[in-house]
Amino acid sequence: MHRRLVLAAATALAGALVLTSCASADGTGSAAKGPVELVFWTWTPNMEKVAELWNEAHPDVHVTVEKQVSGGIMVPKLVNAVDIGIAPDLVQVEYQVLPTLVAKDVLVDIAPQVGGVKDRFAPGIWQQVTVGASAYAVPQDTAPLALYYRHDLFKQYGLKVPTTWDEFADTARELRRRAPGRALTTFSANDPGLFAGLAQQAGATWWRSADGGKWKVAVDDDATRRVAGFWGGLVREGAIDNQPMYTEAWSRALTDGSQLAWVSAVWAPGALTANAPATKGKWAIAPLPQWKAGESVTGSWGGSGTGVTVGARKDGHVAAATRFAAWLNTDPAAVAALVREGGVYPAATAAQTGDALAAAPEFFANQPDFYARAAEIARNTAPSSWGPDVDVAYAAFKDAFGRAAQSRSDFAPALAAVQRSTLSALAADGLGAAG
Repeated sequence: MHRRLVLAAATALAGALVLTSCASADGTGSAAKGPVELVFWTWTPNMEKVAELWNEAHPDVHVTVEKQVSGGIMVPKLVNAVDIGIAPDLVQVEYQVLPTLVAKDVLVDIAPQVGGVKDRFAPGIWQQVTVGASAYAVPQDTAPLALYYRHDLFKQYGLKVPTTWDEFADTARELRRRAPGRALTTFSANDPGLFAGLAQQAGATWWRSADGGKWKVAVDDDATRRVAGFWGGLVREGAIDNQPMYTEAWSRALTDGSQLAWVSAVWAPGALTANAPATKGKWAIAPLPQWKAGESVTGSWGGSGTGVTVGARKDGHVAAATRFAAWLNTDPAAVAALVREGGVYPAATAAQTGDALAAAPEFFANQPDFYARAAEIARNTAPSSWGPDVDVAYAAFKDAFGRAAQSRSDFAPALAAVQRSTLSALAADGLGAAG
């Protein structure tokens, strides 16, 4: 699974040559033979409009966009396409499923070709497209966590925006005392991605690649136990709610002010627009509370990259596909089009403070510096670690934490159950190492 990088001293030069050359010898086509034809599977809205910018400027390589359903739903379809020899050349891949696709030999290691763009992304974001020394995608979008709160209700109840998790807990308790019918937030077990991001912020490393294609798992490490104990304690004492997100009841709580805050990602404006439209202009973004005063670390809840598949290798199109993946996620015009047409929050650091994000989301028109604040938060995104059985871990989380949250019981046994399920799945696939 892991490919050893050779000629390390020539990596930067080789990457630069691949990203800039158009010679037919590297699979990028020629005028005489006609353009190289690449197929790109993606769920980003209006990606075909972004690809058209490339097609107009690069007559030697033509990219055709084929829309897909998002995330994990696409994984089995992609694996099957590889098995029967009809895989696309490029694919949008969520960070948490990338190791799964690597383990199934779907993605190509493009580290030698894209080393020159590594510094255009925060280290914690670049790590999400790598396994060991290999890189299997170029980051496209990111989803740093932040604290969203009702500034009108915070003012009404005399609450200060918490900067540490201890302050967060005290604020939750104070709100319950002042307004028993309201809660600062809810703990939801129906999307493990949020919990994973909170664990990342605390320093968790759930998966580590080991020798021989094996993986070590530490879902119940000390950092994650700290996060689970914190949220489980607030649920048990009734300081916060214990209801799942994305339900009618949750939407009503956001709308009527029964829930005053939401730990979410930078895509929260869209979710709030859909679930609580009447509260437009009443929310504000703030950095995620910290475990230690004075720090500024956040986790991620989502995000994806652009990967090159073995389908491109079969056709001799890896170089052409890699050129497009790098262009799509680093070229200023391309990234601006991704923001404008696809509504993504770009992974490229420079784009996060560029003209494309100069205006705040309409829902947050009351906070003109919304994206400036978001960029500050994103700058210190903690590294994440994913393995080839995230789907198993997430399913176990929903089951074990769902029962614990509803019964207001200790979260520690639930975390141990997730660890056991994850290790069992790795062992069954022959990928497990010592935990």
